[in-house]
Amino acid sequence: METIRKIDIHAHAIAFPGLTPNHKATGHPFPTAEDMICYYDELGIEKGVLLPIVSPEAQWFTMSSEGAKSIVDQYPDRFAWFCNVDPRAGDNCPDTDLGYLLEQYKKMGAKGLGELTANIYADDPRMDNLFGCCAALDLPVIIHIAPQEGGYYGIVDDLHLPRIEKMLKKHPDLKLIGHSQAFWSEISADNTDEIRCGYPTGKVTEGRVSKLMREYPNLCCDLSAGSGANAMMRDPEFAAGFLTEFADRIYYGCDICGPSHDFAPRFSDFLTKLVADRMITEEVYLKICRRNAEKLLGL
Repeated sequence: METIRKIDIHAHAIAFPGLTPNHKATGHPFPTAEDMICYYDELGIEKGVLLPIVSPEAQWFTMSSEGAKSIVDQYPDRFAWFCNVDPRAGDNCPDTDLGYLLEQYKKMGAKGLGELTANIYADDPRMDNLFGCCAALDLPVIIHIAPQEGGYYGIVDDLHLPRIEKMLKKHPDLKLIGHSQAFWSEISADNTDEIRCGYPTGKVTEGRVSKLMREYPNLCCDLSAGSGANAMMRDPEFAAGFLTEFADRIYYGCDICGPSHDFAPRFSDFLTKLVADRMITEEVYLKICRRNAEKLLGL
């Protein structure tokens, strides 16, 4: 198989390392742009899409849209960026004109919005307002799903994602890109409230993710972090079918948040092996690892 340079749809980097606290859970600093470039050179990644994090839930500092843009200005060949706007911004009302901010960020070069982590319900009127504004401006949204309000970061949905489905149906022009344990555990029908925020193991029986993607062409997904990697690696045979069926709407990603990122090379090797074993075609691999992101970013 010809070696290709991948695009990471899900990247984070701090713009001001001397002013940013270390990650509270790990004690490690978040990666800088220079750190990420080193990781990318190891992993065969050409470019990463920087995702700011602006909502306060379960976070100890924010990564601003302006910071992401400043990194892209320094390293335009290695990064692109999404902007981020909290649905409670401005007046904290469901009729706030969030398009005022979004339109400015889009003019500055933002290719989408995310990672959306505000810990309110996915169908809250304020979230609905943000989704409508993003749809109107053709900005795809990367969402992190959480199981409840409080104690988590991420937009809140119930088991089997009924609130996300409601938004997909209401906003057919909105491209939602699913991410997180609570999203990827829905790969299998045996998902439960007890396991949905972990890393379930074992063979997969087709669950809600496949059914929603089949019914709603505006739903996409990114394979980043342990959540996306686990969903695929727990059942390679199911993964091959899933990746093939939805090859046009799946994005390769890493979600590296520090020096401990051993899952990233393991998952990269897993995808390569699927091709080597003829479980997926080179065309499917190329779409997922590069072409879909090229199209999304207008490269």
